[in-house]
Amino acid sequence: MSKTLVAYFSATGVTASVAKNLAEAAGADLYRILPEVPYTSEDLNWQNKKCRSSMEMHDRNSRPAIADKNADIASHDTIFLGFPVWWYIAPTIINTFLESYDFSGKTIIVFATSGGSGLGDTAKHLHSSVAPDTKIIPGKVLNGRPSVDVLREWVSSLELN
Repeated sequence: MSKTLVAYFSATGVTASVAKNLAEAAGADLYRILPEVPYTSEDLNWQNKKCRSSMEMHDRNSRPAIADKNADIASHDTIFLGFPVWWYIAPTIINTFLESYDFSGKTIIVFATSGGSGLGDTAKHLHSSVAPDTKIIPGKVLNGRPSVDVLREWVSSLELN
């Protein structure tokens, strides 16, 4: 089994395609973070302040339920954690995922897809959901469906030790 995992949440499929290529590039296992209640297009209408995603993101204590807690975190030392950027940070379901497992001593490398913003303070907002000795590397926004070769170069450039 690989010691690297690509765990990702994808509401529309964009982040999923990047995660699959990244897993291949990194020789990593792949795990999809699924919400217990799937998001509909209306749930994702950020222009509606009363839609599900808007309500979750305006409540920093929101922890949307995940469908399962079967990710094999214990067998992996390095976790690439991917998601779409919502309101300049990770969707709160990412906090649910992080709080569902023990990431002590692990390295998490954040990657995201975004319609226009960068990672902002994403890593800072995630630290409160993991053990103090978890290392979180801000990573990067990976838009434009990067190829396996491009992602392999990025993975190779990371100093993980």
